[in-house]
Amino acid sequence: MSSRARTLAVCSALVIALLAVAAFVPLPFSIAYPGPAANVLGEHKGEPVITVHGAKARKTSGELRMTAIVATGPQVSAHLPEVLKAWFRRDEAVMPRDTVYPVGDNTEEVAKHNAAQMKESQDAAVGAALRYLHRSPKDVRVDLKLADVGGPSAGLLFTLGIIDTIDGDGAGHDLTGGRSIAGTGTITTDGKVGPVGGVALKTQAAHREGAKYFLVPKDECSDARANLPDDMRLIPVTTLSGTVDTLKALNSGGKVPGC
Repeated sequence: MSSRARTLAVCSALVIALLAVAAFVPLPFSIAYPGPAANVLGEHKGEPVITVHGAKARKTSGELRMTAIVATGPQVSAHLPEVLKAWFRRDEAVMPRDTVYPVGDNTEEVAKHNAAQMKESQDAAVGAALRYLHRSPKDVRVDLKLADVGGPSAGLLFTLGIIDTIDGDGAGHDLTGGRSIAGTGTITTDGKVGPVGGVALKTQAAHREGAKYFLVPKDECSDARANLPDDMRLIPVTTLSGTVDTLKALNSGGKVPGC
């Protein structure tokens, strides 16, 4: 064997050895997947997601589906083969573990953190909806039940669900127009819509449930377009009032913005 051939053989063996070792080294990533897409206008585990006290609740016909992602647990290690596979799939994503689990890898702490974020999101949604409707929280109370979905990203859809349940479009019709509309976004009590994560996977979750329209924070339009289902329309949003106006325009055949 020539000197060059021996060198190539040694280098090839080293590369193979390194790849073999790398395949078993845990990497600081989580693998994320499309999660639930619950209809906030419907029921969850046999109970209404939205219950209104102190105001008459409307009977609605459409759907408002909040979307979420699920990810490998904080104590689950991702390895190179899994990471490479996820890079090339539409229904999986590789995300830095510390962005998915910012409080660390303690399962109980993660669950507590996510539950606190969801509670804060629900409180903000109730506040934003009542403020939009000019209703006093002293007279109207809203209970939201979707406790097993954590995080803040359902805020916008909760808010729209409350508005549709109490007032619809303000003219006696459904805010959804009877459609299945999905989306994501945080909400503040003064009606500002904030960005979230994993929107490309959330459109997949919405598509799985038959939604044709997806409300997305405007700054995340480019992320939402990645692997977007062919029959789904993205609607960018920045404020609660703007979102409500856009849904009304959709129902009346008016101009609706797109990403």
